Amino acid sequence: MYDDLNDGLYSKKLFNSIDGETLLEMDLPKTKYVIRDLLPQGLAIIGGSPKVGKSWLMLDWCVRIAKGEKIWNYPTVQGTTLYLSLEDNSSRLQERLLTVTESAPANVHFVTFCCSLDNGLDEQIKNFVTDHPDTVLIVIDTFQMIRGTGSGVSYASDYNEIEIIKKLADELKITILLVHHLRKQGDSDPFNMISGTNGLAGGADTMFVLDKSKRCSSNATLYCSGRDIEDREIELRFDKDSCAWKFVSDSSENPEMLLPIEMQKLIEMMKDISFFSGSNAEFLERYQSYSGSEIKANALKRMMNRWHSELEEDSGVYFESCKRNNTRVIDITYEPPDSEA
Repeated sequence: MYDDLNDGLYSKKLFNSIDGETLLEMDLPKTKYVIRDLLPQGLAIIGGSPKVGKSWLMLDWCVRIAKGEKIWNYPTVQGTTLYLSLEDNSSRLQERLLTVTESAPANVHFVTFCCSLDNGLDEQIKNFVTDHPDTVLIVIDTFQMIRGTGSGVSYASDYNEIEIIKKLADELKITILLVHHLRKQGDSDPFNMISGTNGLAGGADTMFVLDKSKRCSSNATLYCSGRDIEDREIELRFDKDSCAWKFVSDSSENPEMLLPIEMQKLIEMMKDISFFSGSNAEFLERYQSYSGSEIKANALKRMMNRWHSELEEDSGVYFESCKRNNTRVIDITYEPPDSEA
């Protein structure tokens, strides 16, 4: 088996190890991105409910990357892109393309039919990249359309299929982005909603979930996580005229977005009042009045303890509980972080 770290062959009996000093001195290639800080080389998955707008997002990405245009605030690496739009026909695909751009570049390519994963897809992809050596991104919409006929619902089968595509992306030094569906049942962790087992997430380098809080809403959150990117939530708004997802905000620029709504309300309150000192009952009454929430005292305290580092380091909210005159009190102070000072 080839090992890209040691540039040699594994021994069947011995580890081909490398010491830390040598590893630190090696001149190894840095992680490359198709969309800077958002979409690195390797295998990525984007999940979303049916008709949520995943395909519009993928079409827009393919066109913009082929043109070398920014995607929201993120620079892109220009190169050939291939969009396997396997649930569309040519007429629908043409209509969608005319909606998102007036001039499609020659280096964005489209396919509406391909082989399955166990029947030649890897060879088709390799041949395409050979013919277009500047390929940077291949989108497969949807993953279900290329799965092998014998694919069962198990961690092993999910991971094995994902591993095939990941090895292909790594070998070709490109990004392959799979479009997939979400389960119907919700979850506090959006990545747990991706249909299938954890084998999908385990094999992917990067994960996205495009999720609306309400089906009829034009706003959605793009949850992002991966081995080579910072976890973030990007708030988007769907423009019905251009059928494009417009940028609203990014949690990397506003860390408070990653906090539960209860903690966001606490931060807002402390920005208004700067300091609070009183009994737990008085604090709860003040918080409930400000936030309009009916949260219980123990639940609020648990959340504050759970998120105390983020409250302090990112938002400047410091709190301390103690006994004073035989009464349990809480002191809360807001000190603007350096970036806001």
